[in-house]
Amino acid sequence: MFQGVSTKIGVMGSAGGYLSPEVLAKATRLGEELASHDCVVLTGACPGLPHAAAVAAHEAGALVVGVSPALSLIEHIERYNSPYEEYDCIIYTGSGLMGREVATIRSCDIVLILGGRSGTLGEFAIAFDEGKLIAVLEGTGGIADHIHKIVEMIDKQTNADVIYDDDPKTLLEKAMELHGVRVTECRAYGPPRPDG
Repeated sequence: MFQGVSTKIGVMGSAGGYLSPEVLAKATRLGEELASHDCVVLTGACPGLPHAAAVAAHEAGALVVGVSPALSLIEHIERYNSPYEEYDCIIYTGSGLMGREVATIRSCDIVLILGGRSGTLGEFAIAFDEGKLIAVLEGTGGIADHIHKIVEMIDKQTNADVIYDDDPKTLLEKAMELHGVRVTECRAYGPPRPDG
């Protein structure tokens, strides 16, 4: 979008709980699509659906960055039981699980939501209030399949755009197109509109 600046896409979703083979396959396809768009992929450096997308993106040649809640690699592995080998870079925030969410979301141009539980709901809320472009991969269960209702319940105007699709390729194409519009309008990098 800006010459020499890669689009940074955060993948947020279920790190645990039951993950069906079908949903894991969608996460893998999402990672492959991210790599095909030359995006920098950011996750919370956690297991689960974000990790499945990160592994696929890494194997397809994307730059993958993890934003860890830990202070160090040892703490990342031993305390948080989190993966590290598939990441090109891990940023150690020392902020804990909830604290690292703000840094991760603010570093993204596009926030992708798939599946998800309470942590993903928190990430969505931050992204929404921060006026981010949010792409929701439907059909992945959890929070992702209820965001429509959550947005209606919030009933708040921010600079956020929320788009939905159940196909990783189509969702990413829509998100990249809208990101281009937002950059052109200078909305992607400006402050949110005041609350009405």
